Amino acid sequence: MIQSAARQCLTVGSRMHTSPQTILYIEDDPASRSLVSRTLTHAGYRVLVAERGLEGIDIARRERPDLILTDINLPDLSGREVTTKLRSEPQFQTTPIVALTAQSLHEFRDMALAAGITGYLTKPIDVETLPQRVEYYLRGGRDTIEQEKLTEAQVRYAQEVVGRLEDQIRELESANSALRRLDKMKDTFIQLTAHELRTPLTLVFGYSRLIEDAAPIRALVNSDPNLQVLMKGLQDSIKRMQDIINEILTISRIMTNQIDLSIAPVHPGLVAERVVNNLLPALQTRRVTLHFDRSTWPELMRGDADLLALALANLLNNAIKYTPDGGHVYLTASADDQVIRFSVKDTGIGIAPEEQERIFERFHTAGDTTLHSTSKVAFLGGGLGLGLAICKGIIEAHGGRIWVESDGYDPERLPGSEFLVELPVDSTRHPAGKS
Repeated sequence: MIQSAARQCLTVGSRMHTSPQTILYIEDDPASRSLVSRTLTHAGYRVLVAERGLEGIDIARRERPDLILTDINLPDLSGREVTTKLRSEPQFQTTPIVALTAQSLHEFRDMALAAGITGYLTKPIDVETLPQRVEYYLRGGRDTIEQEKLTEAQVRYAQEVVGRLEDQIRELESANSALRRLDKMKDTFIQLTAHELRTPLTLVFGYSRLIEDAAPIRALVNSDPNLQVLMKGLQDSIKRMQDIINEILTISRIMTNQIDLSIAPVHPGLVAERVVNNLLPALQTRRVTLHFDRSTWPELMRGDADLLALALANLLNNAIKYTPDGGHVYLTASADDQVIRFSVKDTGIGIAPEEQERIFERFHTAGDTTLHSTSKVAFLGGGLGLGLAICKGIIEAHGGRIWVESDGYDPERLPGSEFLVELPVDSTRHPAGKS
């Protein structure tokens, strides 16, 4: 692999460089991701991580890493399949791709090399030698295999791919059968729906990406604006369906008190800023002004950043949805030693007193469902009626509370609504699922 002069100066012991080499690590186990990331970062590398094979492929295309480490067993594509896909693209034909896996048998190593993997490292990870092994592969080193073994391994790899497809089909059939047996249990409709849809949607997403990445299709799409519109519509529809299924899965965990909080230090202002940035397109489309000043937000709390972001995004989406074009939404926060408080206030149509408790119930939707819109941010747009129920479940799982204040419903006078949230500064004292 051709390296720049500056990059050739990198050594494990003493690194003289202006641009550190980039390592992409694809691994679904958080502990392994953390250990390898810390080890290689300490050795002077820039480390990127991905939890799934498709995510790793996307990052590789965007960042063009100098070396890719991958586990073999991943939730979607295997490490071998990730390698085969990347090797089909010219920019990755010479990039070192190294397996880091618990599979220590020679036959697994041979299959990995047959798939195009450069080197094969086994777990448990030796943090003392890992940087040296990475440096070896970066400098052009590679593991070898005899031609006879390579041919046999290529046959086994092809059989494995077919076998995995068969196993997935059988797993789907088994899962469907198991779900059908549960359909008489109270409240399992949500879980049934989510699991029935998620697996085929994963396949649809994967196959659509493979189709999109095929060179003939890319050339055709690039030459035809109509096809570009169709492909974007397909991608947007899949993303929308994924969001709906994630909502259903989240509410099912809330219903059964199975929310797993990943408690860690959280910068609430940063979480809010990211949520606000994601909503900028919707705000611009609706001409709604969002008032938000990160500098006024508390610096630190303990909680689950991802779930708190989801709750805040649902609250802001709700405010945008019920505020007419040209209106205003205010996002503010304050805190003391024990509690952090934030508020989402809008200049929208307001909420009738009799509705103010019911809006946090699952599947509760205000307005006439016969006029349902599929848009979640259009004025009076639609949804599954899960957003506020999810907010309530997340907030209560953190040991907090949420409520709404409004002078009533009036689409002419626009009294607006204010959703208020109180959360403990340290949510570790409040186990998930208990308020």
